[in-house]
Amino acid sequence: MAERSTAAVDVADNSGDDPLTAKADTAATDGVADKQKTAENSAEATEKKAVERQSGEQPSITAPELHSGHKLARRYRLEECVTRLDGFSSWRAVDEKLRRAVGVHLLPADHPRARSVLAAARSSALLGDPRFVQVLDAVEENDLVYVVHEWLPDSTELTTLLAAGPLEPHDAYQLVSQVSQAMAAAHREGLAHLRLTPSAVLRSSTGQYRIRGLAVNAALRGITAERPQRNDTEAIGALLYAALTQRWPYDSDAYGLSGLPKGVGLLPPDQVRAGVHRGLSEIAMRALANDGATASRQEPPCTTPDELAKAVAAMPRVKPPEPEFASPPDYQRTTYQQGTYGRPQPRPSVTQPVVVPPPPLQSRTGKALKWAVSALLIAALGLGSWQIADRLLDQDNAPKPPNTSPTIDDEKPEPPKPLAIESAEEYAPDGLPQNPEGVRNTYDSDSSSYWRTKTFVGGPVLAPYKQGVGIVYDLGSERNVSSASIALRYGGPHTTVTLYAADSMAPSGTPDSMKRIATVETSDSTAKPETKTPVKTRYVLLWMTSAPFSGGDEFFGAGYKQAITNVSFEGTAS
Repeated sequence: MAERSTAAVDVADNSGDDPLTAKADTAATDGVADKQKTAENSAEATEKKAVERQSGEQPSITAPELHSGHKLARRYRLEECVTRLDGFSSWRAVDEKLRRAVGVHLLPADHPRARSVLAAARSSALLGDPRFVQVLDAVEENDLVYVVHEWLPDSTELTTLLAAGPLEPHDAYQLVSQVSQAMAAAHREGLAHLRLTPSAVLRSSTGQYRIRGLAVNAALRGITAERPQRNDTEAIGALLYAALTQRWPYDSDAYGLSGLPKGVGLLPPDQVRAGVHRGLSEIAMRALANDGATASRQEPPCTTPDELAKAVAAMPRVKPPEPEFASPPDYQRTTYQQGTYGRPQPRPSVTQPVVVPPPPLQSRTGKALKWAVSALLIAALGLGSWQIADRLLDQDNAPKPPNTSPTIDDEKPEPPKPLAIESAEEYAPDGLPQNPEGVRNTYDSDSSSYWRTKTFVGGPVLAPYKQGVGIVYDLGSERNVSSASIALRYGGPHTTVTLYAADSMAPSGTPDSMKRIATVETSDSTAKPETKTPVKTRYVLLWMTSAPFSGGDEFFGAGYKQAITNVSFEGTAS
């Protein structure tokens, strides 16, 4: 720090010299005196900071003075400051290159925690677990350190969910199950959260829980722990306690929730609120640091996220609530203007006489005229029928022209043939590709080489972590594509592949906006999507939305993943 200050002083002194000044000697003498004075002040400031560090005090640091509209790395445009605390600030920003919202943490490069924040961000990014909000960038640039992470506008903080009331038992079960499994995976890689609060947990519209700020939030605030696994386990227990009771499990209010009454200790959730699920109440007490409460229980306390995840898995599964159907409206009796159907008519009122008109009189002349008209109609119909039959007989006896309609052989379509692939590129609309360098392995006719996806742990369906993964193939010119053969590295159920007609190698829209060629779901090692009506296109997008479960291998651990070894298309020239 002292060397940096001295260098700054030298620059200032050199820039202050003016050769046009008449009093050169006096200016030089004053410059030396100013330089010595500045150096003394710098040394004094350095000594003061050293004393503060020895005494345990942190030097006062102000957050960088930035404003909305400021751009980092000519890419990330700051939009709104959401936190400004302890020398750092957090922002909602826009990645102008990928046109998506992101979050940014900013702090000065000389901040005492800048190095630890960068290290925590890079370690979190290497984990690559989709159950955590992903770190996208961690950079030191222009005296600033900034960390860029995902921004999930369609997700809701647990703080907001709890403000509306306690969670349903099934939602609380999903919360503790998903969060404990995610943190167990993080601790196996040596990463801890240490600030697992309701604002750090997000729930997506599909019911998936994601954790943000892994290792980074604690590094920003300088939080450390001697027992990080125990700290994170207690934090998960506190989240479950709050989800069951809408109360914070300590005697102080926090995160918009009321704490427990002072002096009563930690009560089990089923004693704080009626109707709480007994099994989940037991899990919350086993996770919280409360030796007195857990001593009276039959089950031992959980001290690590892995133990907590196993305890949740061992309890009976909490079923979702039954769907509520609207009751049908009351039956409405239907009445008719001429009386109720199938029932005798009520007698007319006797207050006024009912006048019945007399039947019309029909004379003998009218009857004779009616019979005459009927006879004439019958005769006309008979004559017309005879003439029509005579014409039909003449047409049958006339010579027929030769048949000039096309035969079946003339209408037979051209059989499909293999279509050559000119090139291919990976398609990642979210900006997070899987394996770009392995794309060529999918059409090199070498079954030992392949393109592979990353490992997903949430299930066979890749959403909500990813809408899908895929590759765009260039056929050289427009072709009528009718089918494809895709060799897969992993067999097993839940491999879903769809072919789309794309507009270029870098499609402008999402797969939903493209014309679908064919879809297939397979459990075999080969997928063969086929369409009855060929689709004319030059570029074909191969899009996978689900993958099978497979064991550990040389490039990733156990989970849901897939790899493609060979791809071929069939069709005809346009």
